Amino acid sequence: MGAALLLALLLAAVPLSASAADDAHQRDSDEGACTVDAPAAAGAGAELRRLEERGPGRIIDITHAYVPDLPAFATGAVTGPVVRLKESMADGSEYNLSELRMECHAGTHVDAPGHINQAHFAAGLDVDTLDLDVLNGPALLVDVPRDTNITAEAMKFLNIPRGVRRVLFRTLNTDRKLMWRKGGDMSYVGFTEDGAQWLVDNTDIKLIGVDALSVAAFDYLISAHVVFFKTPDIIPVEGLKLDDIEAGIYMLHCLPLRLVGAEGAPTRCILIK
Repeated sequence: MGAALLLALLLAAVPLSASAADDAHQRDSDEGACTVDAPAAAGAGAELRRLEERGPGRIIDITHAYVPDLPAFATGAVTGPVVRLKESMADGSEYNLSELRMECHAGTHVDAPGHINQAHFAAGLDVDTLDLDVLNGPALLVDVPRDTNITAEAMKFLNIPRGVRRVLFRTLNTDRKLMWRKGGDMSYVGFTEDGAQWLVDNTDIKLIGVDALSVAAFDYLISAHVVFFKTPDIIPVEGLKLDDIEAGIYMLHCLPLRLVGAEGAPTRCILIK
């Protein structure tokens, strides 16, 4: 699929002004637990750090592997095995059977509206109700200036045109390999409250992809989430692996586990060139 067609799909919802189109062309370039304990892995080594391209090179896997050393959100948080072998043929069983145990907000995952909005949680707006049309479709990968959180000023600088519904924000977190570290690091880059409000007020973005375990900077952990979840139509996708990928337009596919009643879930996300 050509870049021109993808850009047209990206902007299908609202026509671009000539100046916005020019700008776009120039840029072409928490925690809650479910019963299934967890978390990225400097310890997993260079094997997991490679860019995972398949097809050949047409499909890019932007999901972090779920391994015992996935990063915890908070410093000192307890992590544990993601997969435990309950029945083992090596130990005499007739079959192998694994058990999955992890937090719903570990590794690459989505937030549902009920994560930090009790009214939405009470209304049953869980992971199973997320809109697959939003989670799948043309997406824009952009580079956030490396000296800032995602503030209102940073959003103005990025100048994302109206009509773009899915944006992946690559930040200093990727450069610092924060998602490859086991311990929590609260100095990660994320949205501030004013950055979140600017996005809501001035863009048509419904899927927000970030390269940290939270879409919100630590000092705005609750307030930025509150802005995003005032209405239930924005989906944060957190903990993405955006290393060594060119900025630009891709087809994005994110498929969270259907965890009924859960406010977050692990998700497999890929980009297709």
